[in-house]
Amino acid sequence: MSPKAKKFFGSWLVNTLAVAIVGSIVPGIHYDRFLDLVVASLLLGILNSFLKPILMFVALPLLVFTLGLFMFVINALLLYLVGSIVKGFHVNTFWAAFWGALIISIVSVVLNSLTGFGNARVQVRRGNRPPPRDSGAGGNGPVIDV
Repeated sequence: MSPKAKKFFGSWLVNTLAVAIVGSIVPGIHYDRFLDLVVASLLLGILNSFLKPILMFVALPLLVFTLGLFMFVINALLLYLVGSIVKGFHVNTFWAAFWGALIISIVSVVLNSLTGFGNARVQVRRGNRPPPRDSGAGGNGPVIDV
């Protein structure tokens, strides 16, 4: 299996687990069968990939004005939309979608950081690599980026 396929299936598994946790915690969000949960998490991932950037661009003034807090509303709207599209996945109210999206975000961040499936922003390299040598007073020494 290719690394991209592993990352896709791993992210989908993490997202499905996060949505399952929300389905058991948040009143107002539930699913009928496991297959409905899997389809809902797949659709949520697709909407997050394609529709969310468009919504963020349209809502850019609100995102700037609220210092990014409007992102929670966008996530809730996407979860509410998934609940209206997938027949066996139910999101009763906007507030249930809001709290569900918040918990999905938290659980996904934690699980992605533990498993390494998410978009890692920081890479840690382990090993005994010697520090770069200074080549003298000529100014050709190591470069430090801050």
